[in-house]
Amino acid sequence: MTSAVLKKVSVFTVPAFLLVAAYFSLARIPVLSPAWQELVPSLPYTIIAAGMFLSFHFHRGRVLLVLLMVGLFFWSSRTFLQGGLADLRSMLLFHAFSCLLPLNITLISFMRERGPFTVAGRMRFCFFAAQAALIAWFIHNQRTGVLELLDRHFLSSPFFDRLAISQPAALAVVTGALLTLARAVRRQSPVDAGLLGTLIAVAISCNWLLAANVPLAFSSAAALILTVSVLRDSYDMAFRDDLTALPARRALNELLMGLGRQYAIAMVDVDHFKRFNDTYGHDVGDQVLKMVAGKLQGVGGGGRAFRYGGEEFTIVFPRRELADAVPHLEELRKAIASYQLRLRGADRPKKNQEGKQQRGSRGEGETVSVTVSIGVAPSAEGRKPAEVLKEADQALYRAKRGGRNRLSR
Repeated sequence: MTSAVLKKVSVFTVPAFLLVAAYFSLARIPVLSPAWQELVPSLPYTIIAAGMFLSFHFHRGRVLLVLLMVGLFFWSSRTFLQGGLADLRSMLLFHAFSCLLPLNITLISFMRERGPFTVAGRMRFCFFAAQAALIAWFIHNQRTGVLELLDRHFLSSPFFDRLAISQPAALAVVTGALLTLARAVRRQSPVDAGLLGTLIAVAISCNWLLAANVPLAFSSAAALILTVSVLRDSYDMAFRDDLTALPARRALNELLMGLGRQYAIAMVDVDHFKRFNDTYGHDVGDQVLKMVAGKLQGVGGGGRAFRYGGEEFTIVFPRRELADAVPHLEELRKAIASYQLRLRGADRPKKNQEGKQQRGSRGEGETVSVTVSIGVAPSAEGRKPAEVLKEADQALYRAKRGGRNRLSR
C-alpha cells in the first residue's frame, strides 16, 4: 500500500523540488554580485525560450501555450505592474492575470495533446490570444465593471483579507489545483504534474507580486518545471511501454549494463496468448497484457519488471540470489493463474466511470483465466547479463515444454 502511494506521488517530486528551490533562492538573489544581478532578470526568458524550443521539437502544444502565458505574465510584472496597483490599468491587468492564469492552466490540463501547428493547436492559440486582446480592450476603455467582477467579495474572512489576490482568483487557484492534481495522479503524466506545479508557482507570484524577487524566482521555477516536464515526458515515451506502462526493452538494456555481480533474471511469457487473440480479438489481448503487467509491477523481492516484447516480460532481481527470487516468482505465477479477468462487453461504455458502474452486472462480459510460464537464471562469475538473460529464456522454453503454468530454473 505504501509503495503504491509513493509511486503515485513520485511524479510530483521534480515540481515540488523546484518550487522549494525557488523559495530558498529568494534569500540568495539580493546577495549576488552586481554582474549577476544584471543577468538574473533575463533568467525566466532564457528558460522559457529553451522550453518553447523543446515544445516545438517534441510537439507539446499545451506546454508551449502555458510558457507563453508565463512569459507574458513575467514581462508585465516587470513593466506595467512593477510600480504596484496604482491605477485602473494596473489593477485590471493584475486581477485578469490572477484569475485567468489558473483557469487557463486548468483548462489546458484537460486538453488532449496536439502539436502547436495542427488545426487544434492554432485554434487554441487564437482562443488565448483573443483573451489577451479582450483584456487589452477592457484596459484601454477603462471598463470598471470588469474590475468589480474580478475583485468581487463573496465571503468575509480574515484569511481572504490577508491575500493580495481577489476571492474569485483564490477560488480559481484552489479549484484548478484540485482538478489538476486529480488528473495528474490518475494519468501519472510528467506534463500534468508540471502544469500543477506551474499553477502553484503562478499563484504565488500573483499573491506576492510586489515582494522582492518573488515573480522572478517563481516565474523561473514555473518555466523550468514545464521545460523539465517535456524532457521527462519524452524520456517516458522512449523508455516506457505505452500499453502496459512498464519500462520498455531500452530501459531493460540500460539496467543490464549497470548490474553488479549478484542478480537473478526471469523471463515471463503469457501462455496461449495467440489463442486469446484469435478467439477474442486483439482488444482482449491488450486486456490480458495489461492485467499481467499490473501483477508484475507488484512482484516482491525487489524485482523490477519490464516488457520485453509481444507477450514476453522480464523481471530483474538486483542484488538477489536465485533462492531469493524463486518464492516471489511462484507467488506471482499463482496470483496470475487465480485471477479471473472479466472481459469487456461489446456494449460496455467507453468512459471508465460508467464502465465501473456496470461491473458485476449481467451481460457485462465473460471471465477468463490466464496463466504464465516463467524461466529464471542466476548470475555467475564470468557471465554477462545478456548471457544470463539468454539462459532465463531457455529455462522459459523448458517451462513451456513441461506443460506451461510453471517455473523452470
